[in-house]
Amino acid sequence: MCVSIGLAGAAPPGQADEPVEAVEAVEAVEGAASAEEKQGWIDRILTKLGASDAVDVSQGIDWGVLPGPFYNPEMGFGIGAAAIGLYKPANAAQETQLSTLSIRGFGTVKGAYGISIENNTFFADDSYRFLIEADLINMPTAYWGIGYGSAIDSANKEAYTRKEVVLQPKIMMRVRPNVYVGAGWSLQYDDAVKLERGADSKLATDPHGPRVLSSGVSAHFSYDTRDFIPNPYRGESLLANVTVYRRGLGSDTNMENVELTFNKYFRMRERDVLAFDAYANMNWGDVPWDMMATLGNNKRMRGYFSGQFRDKVMAGVQAEYRWHIAGRQGMVFWLGTGAVSPNVGALFRGHWLPNGGIGYRFEFKPRVNVRFDAGVGRNTKGVYFQINEAF
Repeated sequence: MCVSIGLAGAAPPGQADEPVEAVEAVEAVEGAASAEEKQGWIDRILTKLGASDAVDVSQGIDWGVLPGPFYNPEMGFGIGAAAIGLYKPANAAQETQLSTLSIRGFGTVKGAYGISIENNTFFADDSYRFLIEADLINMPTAYWGIGYGSAIDSANKEAYTRKEVVLQPKIMMRVRPNVYVGAGWSLQYDDAVKLERGADSKLATDPHGPRVLSSGVSAHFSYDTRDFIPNPYRGESLLANVTVYRRGLGSDTNMENVELTFNKYFRMRERDVLAFDAYANMNWGDVPWDMMATLGNNKRMRGYFSGQFRDKVMAGVQAEYRWHIAGRQGMVFWLGTGAVSPNVGALFRGHWLPNGGIGYRFEFKPRVNVRFDAGVGRNTKGVYFQINEAF
């Protein structure tokens, strides 16, 4: 302290009182140290992992990484880690929304593990978009068969391990304000191993066998006024994806898939949002067991065992209120319903299942939320750890 005082105040030798400037400097340093000590240990860890209240893309990608626990019916308890990168391509306009790269990895006590990648890149003045989803998963799970009747009979449940590879790139071009069209490719490979009932398993005796490769070309339409795709505050979107799988493209079967999604977002008080989601997945042709529309995942019908309810057609609706509590903290509440059926006509007289839940939100980076969702359904429940909103 004597050295600091001498440098700061230049006091004459023998002066007893410390200079005012030195005292203020020391108090400032001590105050900063006290503030550092008072900062919560959780906040310090999150800051080291990349949490921030501002985005800096001047050096390329602004990264953040966050680990967290989860539980769902198909995989049990596990630990996941999610990395989110925010960036802008070199030719992106100033007003173009940030591009995002999400990488998620997980492992569970049941031996499930995997990695998923989702990338949305917006070029120029958002006149071009490149989007890609990829998954590599090894997951102990179960199979009940096809249709609602099979799913509700517990005697049909068969354990097996699913090895899955998914790759779905697409490019979109704006043709009118907020209207995009594009094309892509869809590849999905599934291998069912460790069949609980061996040669007598329904998957072993399925006409398509336990291994299925589906490869096809896709066409896409998007009407999109959302202000920020990972976490919209306002706007709406209508998305239509049509994929044609053919043997000539490497697929094991010939089939067609149509996927329709409609989302609407209403800005409520300050940063609260009321969000609506309607979804339909419809298949025609020679549809193998792994390409059937399924009910239950981390986005829709949260809490249901993914794949227990499967058929050629699935539809669901949900409403979610996103409540900003304070600072980076928030919660959500949702209600929804969904059903599976062998065709579109049977869907409206099918068995619609209830769904609801509650979730916690932490704004890891501006407009990028880490979410913990607890969903419940009919005799089922699950907890999910993810980056970005469910829809």
